[in-house]
This record gives sequence, C-alpha cells and structure tokens, in this order.
Amino acid sequence: MLDKEIKVAGIQSNPKIMEKEKNLEKTLEYILTASHEGANLLVFPECSLTGYCFSNLNEALTVAETIPGPSIDAVSSLCRELGVHVVIGLLEKENIKCFNSLALIGPTGFLTKYRKVHLPYLGVDRFISPGDLPLEVSKTDVGILGMNICFDARFPEVARVLALQGAEIIVLATNWPKGAEFIPEHVVNTRAYENRVHYIAVNRVGRERGFRFIGHSKIVHCSGVTLVEASMFKETIIYAKLKLEESRQKHIVIKKNEFELPLFKARRPELYRLISQ
Repeated sequence: MLDKEIKVAGIQSNPKIMEKEKNLEKTLEYILTASHEGANLLVFPECSLTGYCFSNLNEALTVAETIPGPSIDAVSSLCRELGVHVVIGLLEKENIKCFNSLALIGPTGFLTKYRKVHLPYLGVDRFISPGDLPLEVSKTDVGILGMNICFDARFPEVARVLALQGAEIIVLATNWPKGAEFIPEHVVNTRAYENRVHYIAVNRVGRERGFRFIGHSKIVHCSGVTLVEASMFKETIIYAKLKLEESRQKHIVIKKNEFELPLFKARRPELYRLISQ
C-alpha cells in the first residue's frame, strides 16, 4: 500500500467535436505541461478526444475508435516517456456497438478502460450502448483508482461499490452542461465525504451545438473539503496534492472511546436489499 503523497491534475479543456486529431494534439500538449509541473495523475473530461453532442450514432462512429487504438497509442507513448498516469475520455467502438469510455494509461502503456454505466437522454448518450464492464478498481503506482463518467455520479451505489473495493481515488470525467450546477456544488463533495475517498471531477468548458458547458472542475479531499476548483469559463489545469493513506482511514476518531465514526463497519447491508432490485 502506498503512503506517499501524489500530485494530481485536472485538465479543464474545450475539445472540438469531430476534430479528433486537433483534440489529440492539444491533449499531448496538456500532458507535457502538467507533467512538467510534477503531476503524477492527469485527468481529462468525458469525450475529450471526440466531442459529445452528436446528432446520431453514425456520426459518432466516424470518430469512435477501439481502446486501445491510434489515439490511446499516442497518449501511451508520451506516458511512457514522462512516467505519468492519464485518464482520458473518448467514444469507443467495438463491432457494431459504441460506448462512452475512459482509458487509463500509465508508464507501461494502456492499463484498463471504463464504459459509462448510466446514460442520460443527452448528447451522444441517446444513441450508444450502456457500459457492460464490471465496476472494478485499478491498482496503480498512483493509488487504487475507480473511474466514473458524468451521470454515474448521480447514483451513490457506484461510488460505494468502488470504495468497498478499496478505491483511494475516484475519478469522474464529465461534460456538465448548464443546468447541472448542483452536481459540482454539492454531489461531488458528498461522494467524497460519504465514502472517505479522494475525488477528482473534471469537466469541460465552451459551447458545442447549442450546449454550454459549465467548467467547475474540482479536486476534493476524502474529508469532503474542496482543495481546488476551476472557474466556469476558462480552459485551465488545476492541481492538488493527495495523501493516499488518508483515504484508507475509514474509522474516524474525534475523541477516543467517546466520539468515533466507523464508516464502513457500521454499515447494515442486510437492510439495503431494496436498492439492488
């Protein structure tokens, strides 16, 4: 288990729909910048290589690719050179299916992927397939990571499953549009607080086909306290240092033998069966 402190970066970018090559070029530049600032784990928004507001499935498939594939190979090459970990969003094609996915890449190359489980009726999610992979954590040199995408944050069960598997950090790559302000204001901090996990939520900015995205990327300490938050409009990189050991402290002692909070031991799963029906 890692007790070291790591530096994480959230890249709040403004990708352009249907311009995958330009988005990839900008992504590689961001990785160079953040790594030179000492970041060990870099997180990009949902669909940051492809864009999000597609009109139909056929249009989305023109920029979707396999994972791993050409774009992930390019990111992997730079991760090997710089010794960093990157989480990046793109549309993934597999046979006739299309998924809203994240790729986790490290110094050894591609590590694993996550497919968005909960799909709103919005943007490309109107046409694609729901995620079909297990909710699993990844043990890496920058901690035990769990991955979610956007609407997944509205479902507390997902973060709890990852936390029960030992997640020290949950990464949420997102495309919050106008109207979703409550999520960065309240939900993100709640997910960190109720699970005692560090939480990195990275949104995009800019406009795309009539939608305006609201930024407000943030990095939240496992206590629920916001460490850093980006603005609503500006492309930027936010940084924070996280101590992984703190997120493993699920028994909180305020005053020994008088005021203690056994966060996970106090659970009563035998009474929660209804939520899985």
